[in-house]
Amino acid sequence: MSAESHPTLPPVRLHSDAELARDALVAPLFARAVRLARWAGPATRVDIGGELVAEQLPEAVAVLGLDAADEDSTGYAGQAWRVAVDTGLVDVTEPEEDAGESGAEGAEGGEERFGTAAPGEDLALVTSGAPGDVLDLWLAALDTVLADAAVPDLDGLVDALDAGGEIDFDQLDWNPGREADFLDGVLANLYLLTVTEGGAADRPVPLPVLAASMVVPDGMGEPTDAVLEQVSDAMMRLDDQFRQLEPIGLVEFRPVDEELMAEADGPLEPETASAADEEDVSRYGMVRLTPLGLYGIRARMLEAGVDAPAVGELADKGADALLDAVSYYPENAAQAEIEQWLAGRELPAAVAELLAAARGDDEGGPLRRLRCQQALAPAGPEAEPAVRAVLDDAELGGLARVWLAERGVADVPAPDPEMVFWLTVDTIAAQLAADGETEELPLLMETLTAHHAGFFEQVWRVEHPATAYVLEAMGRLHPDKKAAKEARKAAFKARSRRP
Repeated sequence: MSAESHPTLPPVRLHSDAELARDALVAPLFARAVRLARWAGPATRVDIGGELVAEQLPEAVAVLGLDAADEDSTGYAGQAWRVAVDTGLVDVTEPEEDAGESGAEGAEGGEERFGTAAPGEDLALVTSGAPGDVLDLWLAALDTVLADAAVPDLDGLVDALDAGGEIDFDQLDWNPGREADFLDGVLANLYLLTVTEGGAADRPVPLPVLAASMVVPDGMGEPTDAVLEQVSDAMMRLDDQFRQLEPIGLVEFRPVDEELMAEADGPLEPETASAADEEDVSRYGMVRLTPLGLYGIRARMLEAGVDAPAVGELADKGADALLDAVSYYPENAAQAEIEQWLAGRELPAAVAELLAAARGDDEGGPLRRLRCQQALAPAGPEAEPAVRAVLDDAELGGLARVWLAERGVADVPAPDPEMVFWLTVDTIAAQLAADGETEELPLLMETLTAHHAGFFEQVWRVEHPATAYVLEAMGRLHPDKKAAKEARKAAFKARSRRP
């Protein structure tokens, strides 16, 4: 597997479809849409576009158990209805458009025409469908909510209407495609922060961090005042958008503190949050993808052609596909994937398959063998025959001896010097491929070379494709200056002997 083809995103650990479907059903906006779909009937009237007519909204508010005195309740009811229609939970028959002024008046008597609504066929899937059916409905609802969230406030839309009733996008300074792309980019960054090892999987992300990820150019040191103002503007857009996305179950969101906005003289200054304590940072807004949100954003990424792996996807693949993929996973994710792969197999056969897949003198070979060693670490005595079978293998013999020795197995043949040197090169090459030049790597180099007199006088002859590359790294990183100089000389010899 070349570096160009390995996944660009770490794998996500998803909850089961059954758990996610339960989360979808209790998401407030989706639950309201289902309730309105069950309420829809012969007396339900809709206008052109399938929206509930104004006279129906109070009844919809009552059906949902919302506070009729709250001016936002009709908006919540209207949004829930729109979700119900867009997902197929409700079927609407719009009024026929008349040749008159608006199409709302009939040809006779000037009576208003209304469309009708009824529960859709898909409503039955809520109670009798499989979890995947429920999740498909929820994803359709998510599309509707995301489209709504990318639209600016209605006051701005009204102000931007031209004489013909069309939206003047230039006056509004709003590009629908650009806004949708911005929101998709924000959610992709939030997804990446969530799934990256050491990221935000268990804690929310401060809104300034997320806004800065979209605004601050890569490599910029101290942001300029202009950039900070853009970050502040982005924060306020995201504050409004995440308020809309929370009811569908996508995120858990703590909005920007209204007192903070009232105190601010001009744009918020999110850069001050980095020096504040955690409570102060939270005042600028905090957001976290829910397990359902992780599922939803990943589904959208897959639909867009993004390689977004999930732990467990390789359970039915061969060992070669497993090791190729997990070679580029973070260590914890790789271990979780390996455990799921092993869980459905007979251990002796699985170990033999893993060892066979670990062979190879290609660039990815060292990292495959490291992941194979990781996979074998928890294996018990059942694995011993398969491991012993590769003791004489030039590429796997060292790995096999280490595994047997760690378990105190008797009569393990001692490795010859050539195998020791080859395993040393392979081990360091694997660590470089997995984590780069880490702080721990110099200590590993020192440990692997300390017990071999004349190590660098011999290691450059090792027939391993990474020999020169590893020696050059040791020349830079070995903590002993004399050994580092010897490594550089050995690297030159290794380079010179290869055609």
